[in-house]
Amino acid sequence: MGNLGTGIKKFLQNKNTVTVLGVVAAIIILYVAYNMRVQSAINPINVPYAREQISPGTQITADMVGTRAVPPSMLEGSVITSQSAVIDKYASADTVIPEGSLFYDRTVVEKEQLPANIILTYPKGYVLYNMSVNTQSTYGNSVYPGNYIDIYLKAVNKITDEKEMTDDANKIMLGKLMSNVKVLAVKDSSGQAVFSNLDEKRTPAMIVFALPEEYYILLKKAEYLRTYDSTLIPVPTNESLKDEPGELEISSESLKDWINKVTVWNET
Repeated sequence: MGNLGTGIKKFLQNKNTVTVLGVVAAIIILYVAYNMRVQSAINPINVPYAREQISPGTQITADMVGTRAVPPSMLEGSVITSQSAVIDKYASADTVIPEGSLFYDRTVVEKEQLPANIILTYPKGYVLYNMSVNTQSTYGNSVYPGNYIDIYLKAVNKITDEKEMTDDANKIMLGKLMSNVKVLAVKDSSGQAVFSNLDEKRTPAMIVFALPEEYYILLKKAEYLRTYDSTLIPVPTNESLKDEPGELEISSESLKDWINKVTVWNET
């Protein structure tokens, strides 16, 4: 037994033997790796495809998507290989997805990435309102589409001439003007949706929501107050967490009456 162990030890210590074993091991590794690569290239995988032509901006539903087995070597470009990455998304605004086509990254987008996505979401008869914001007024970029906000008004009389002084001079007026305003979009200064691509850190410049025309005019009056330094302040709420969010409403009739009193609106 001892002779056998000594013989094996000498065998392994032989440089030629080590070289041969190293070459054999390398060949085996290369063969296995090559075989695995070949198998991965020829073994078909199931990928989603369009069962019908899908027009630009159309929401992609489950009945529009089928699957077919395709060898990975036949997949060129950024092909989407998961149905979950396609269903309930939207066809890009500049792309028609032909019947039978595979889906690609650039042809499938989130709703927020559609240029005209806002017009799909607000009630008939409402008017879109664009409120200027920044990172601070959105609480560190914490206001998302679908969230609800309350809108406060801060107004300070700017009159300094003593002859024109009123009881409101040098007083700060602050109150909640509207409640339960649903945010439709948050965009940066170039109009891009802030949250459409989380890899890009976009700075909020505007939030967009919809209002009845009467409320729209009231906010514009508050925004354009000339003799007052006025600021509209969005305040996030947890209304979106409720099963039935509250209705959009004026929070302060007295504040509404004051705005109408100190402004003029020509309706003709």
